[in-house]
Parts: sequence; C-alpha cells; structure tokens
Amino acid sequence: MSVDVKYRTEATATGGGRNGSASLASGMLTMTMATPKELGGSGKGHNPEELFALGYAACFLGAMRAAASMQKLGTVPDNATVTADVGIGPRGDGGFGIAVELKIALPGVEPELAQKMVDAGHFVCPYSHATKGNIDVTLTLV
Repeated sequence: MSVDVKYRTEATATGGGRNGSASLASGMLTMTMATPKELGGSGKGHNPEELFALGYAACFLGAMRAAASMQKLGTVPDNATVTADVGIGPRGDGGFGIAVELKIALPGVEPELAQKMVDAGHFVCPYSHATKGNIDVTLTLV
C-alpha cells in the first residue's frame, strides 16, 4: 500500500529502551522511560503503552470528527471523549502483545448515530489501520 506522506516526525530512544529516555527531534518533548512495576520495573517514568494510548485516543477522536463531517453524519460534540485502555502481556505463541479498548463518549448523540460515527472514525483512523489484524481493538460506546 502506498502512502502519500504529508507529515513526518522523529523520536529517539536512548539508554535501555524501556529504561532510559525518549525525545522528539524537535526538542519539544523529552521524557524518562521506565518499565511498569507490573512488568518488573520501577514504574518511575513513562512507557511505550502510555504513549500509544495518548496517540491512539487523540488520533481516533480527530478521525471520528473528520469522518462524521465527510460522511455528513453531523457534528461530534465538543465534549466527546475517547479513552484508550492499552494492555500489554505475554502472547500464547511467545513474545509480547498488546490489546486496546477505546471507550468513546458522545454525549447527546443518539446511540445509532453514535455507532455510525465510531465506525466511520475507525475506518479512517491511521492507528486503526496500523493495528488491523495485528492487535485486538474493542470499541465501546460509553
């Protein structure tokens, strides 16, 4: 599949990966990375799952707004939220995997229309495309 790239960003991790630091090339964000306590680390820093959750939640909300507008489904309310719950653990066939639940709140939107907005957002969201067939993603209207 070909992608007509319109924007790129770059980040660099140093140290031990999950235990070290990560920063954007722009210099606008640098953070301490640490393995979560649940995986045997100190938990005194951020981890890739947190960053993935932030990115997916923001991207999905933006994609849902754009798709709803393009498909003339109406306007996603200003107080809409997407909460990404990202989990990590060992896979049955070895290695590690992640699972995601997106909890979507569309206050004041009728359930049938809300589901159409969610489905449209999931179709256009680049994170949803990247995870398709690789990660279990559950979409939950709350």
